[in-house]
Amino acid sequence: MYFDDGFGPILSPGNPPGAGGPPGPPPSFTPFYDPMLNPRAVDPGAIRGCLFRFTFIWMDNGQSFWAWLVFVGPRSVSGWRWTGRRWVFFGADLRRIAFFTCV
Repeated sequence: MYFDDGFGPILSPGNPPGAGGPPGPPPSFTPFYDPMLNPRAVDPGAIRGCLFRFTFIWMDNGQSFWAWLVFVGPRSVSGWRWTGRRWVFFGADLRRIAFFTCV
């Protein structure tokens, strides 16, 4: 069953086929981001290095969250998004991501 929480379709319950979940909760800190100091274009080649790593994402609507990316396509990413309590599967358009950093 799919539903949309504003970030894209989410598969529930259980894991999507072929998508391994994160190894545990994300880091307990929020990375620093200043758009004036760290401008970065988000394209598939730039974010591909964050596959299967904890990645902090700032969206263009002001929302931010930890993610565990399992797919990078030409125009979108998908993976797991941390809600503060648990991981949920999500998808996002690359044009909506303002900035990201992975650890």
